[in-house]
Amino acid sequence: MEEPAKLNPALDPALYEDWDDEYANAPYIPGANDYPDRWASDAASFRRLQGGRAVLEVAYGEHPRESYDLFMPEDRPTGLVVFVHGGYWMKFDKSYWSHLAAGPVTNGWAVAMPGYVLAPEASIAGIGRQVAAAIEAVADRVDGPLALTGHSAGGQLVTRIISDGGLLSQSVLQRVSTVASISGVHDLRPLMLTEMNEVLRLSVDDARRESPALLEPVEGPQLSCWVGGLERPEFVRQSELLATAWSSRDRQINLYLEPDRHHFDIIDLLADPSSELVAGLTGDHG
Repeated sequence: MEEPAKLNPALDPALYEDWDDEYANAPYIPGANDYPDRWASDAASFRRLQGGRAVLEVAYGEHPRESYDLFMPEDRPTGLVVFVHGGYWMKFDKSYWSHLAAGPVTNGWAVAMPGYVLAPEASIAGIGRQVAAAIEAVADRVDGPLALTGHSAGGQLVTRIISDGGLLSQSVLQRVSTVASISGVHDLRPLMLTEMNEVLRLSVDDARRESPALLEPVEGPQLSCWVGGLERPEFVRQSELLATAWSSRDRQINLYLEPDRHHFDIIDLLADPSSELVAGLTGDHG
C-alpha cells in the first residue's frame, strides 16, 4: 500500500475542516450557475467578430482535443500570448474562453488557446506535456516573444511548463518573456485529500513531481501570480505559496491580490486591454 502523503505544517489536513469545500468555488459566488453559459456566449460572439482572423481547431496532436485556436490582431503581431483554461484538469474546453483574447489582441498580440485531453483519460503530467506541445506548434506560426498565462488548473500548467528545467525546447523557452498564473493551484498535494482525486488519480509522487511550488523555476521569464480577494482562502494561499517558494529561490515573483474579484470573474481582466494583467503580458519585456 502506498504511504500516505507527507504534508508540511502548512498543508496539515487539519488546516481546513473540509478540503473539498476549500476547492468548491461555485457555492460562494452569486449567480455561479450562469457563468458557463455566459462564457460560451461571449466566446462565440468574439469568434464571429474576429472573422477570418480567428484560426480554429488547428491540430497539434492526434487526439480530437489536441488542437488550438489562434486569434490574430489586425496588423502583424508583436508576439504571442498563450492562455490555458482551467476546470480542475477535468472540465471545459477552449471554446468557452475565446473572448478573453480581446485584451492582448487589441494591444497587437496574437493569442493561442490550446485544448487538451481531460482527466481521467489523461493524467495531470500528461496534460502538461500536451500544453507544451501546443505551445511548440503555435510558436512556429507567430514570431516574437511568448507570454504564458492560465487560470486555476491552467495556472498550474503554465508554471509547471517553466519549472524543473522546463517542458519546452530551449529555442521556444528562450522566447518566453513572462508567465502569469491566475488563481493557480501550485501545490497539488492537498488535492489528494479531496473527492476530486477519484478522477485525478494523483499519487504522492505524482503530486510532488507536478507541483510548481516544489520545483525550481527556469531562468528568464518575469513571473506573477494573480488571485481574487473574494476567492476561497485556499486559492489565496496557493498563490502566496508559489510567490514565497519561488522568491526564496532567488527569483522575483510578483503577487497581485484583486480585492473585488472572485474565481469566476478575475479572468475578465484578460479581456480588458487596459488592465494591469494584460499590460504585464504584452508590455516591453526586452
